Amino acid sequence: GLYSFPLTDPPKRNTGPTSKLQYECRTFSEVQEAQLKSIVWQTLQAVNFCHKHNCIHRDVKPENILLTKTGVIKLCDFGFARILRPEDEYTDYVATRWYRAPELLVGDTQYGPPVDVWALGCVFAELLHGNPLWPGKSDVDQLYLIRKTLGDLIPRHQQVFRSNVFFSGVSIPEPDTTEPLEKRFHGASPLALHVMKSCLVMDPSLRLSCEELLELPYFQDEGANWGREGERPGRRHDKGCRRRQLGAQYLPQLPNSNISPAPDLKKQVKHKYHLPNI
Repeated sequence: GLYSFPLTDPPKRNTGPTSKLQYECRTFSEVQEAQLKSIVWQTLQAVNFCHKHNCIHRDVKPENILLTKTGVIKLCDFGFARILRPEDEYTDYVATRWYRAPELLVGDTQYGPPVDVWALGCVFAELLHGNPLWPGKSDVDQLYLIRKTLGDLIPRHQQVFRSNVFFSGVSIPEPDTTEPLEKRFHGASPLALHVMKSCLVMDPSLRLSCEELLELPYFQDEGANWGREGERPGRRHDKGCRRRQLGAQYLPQLPNSNISPAPDLKKQVKHKYHLPNI
């Protein structure tokens, strides 16, 4: 069976294995490092599979990551997922706020797979800490919390924020103090912190891809058990081959016909290759 893997809300009562898992995985000390690596590595493989097929999930979060009894990860809920095609129309609202990248928060229409990488970084931080990284109460509050940790938005996103009528007359507060990721996660290993910081880059063009993240030293631990039947991501035999052959158990089940579009919550915008959002 599949267990959901949310970390933020403890169960009100013990209703079975799922609630027990939610409770036991709330802190890093309770999630063994080998299990944490396996969860993150398998999730990266699933999202990378989507990106390789020109699909963006757009709602990566703990609640959409399922864990089997044997420790196999399944990425679920493709309601916001879309295939990128020229001249397609897309709705302008995606993702859950706490895992939403800066380009989505400000309403930029120029975005793509890096929004999933940002969300993966937020999930990884939540696994390490046991609580959401930036639990914003509004989009502006979310931007403020991100700014408090990572600094100012890139110039393009600042311009998009100022020109967005949704934020007319609103500004992002200036933080009194800053708390970088190194300070917030002082107990994390340098290799784990490197993965997180590679995901949580303000400029989407500078975020590593899922494929590049899978190559980082954090996931090259020899002798680790990464899933069923001792599967693990060993070092590449051929440096020219960047893509690892995946086992079928790590691939999300995408329908052959089409992907359900996101609910049409707001106006539809036509844009070539990119998905608009506020």
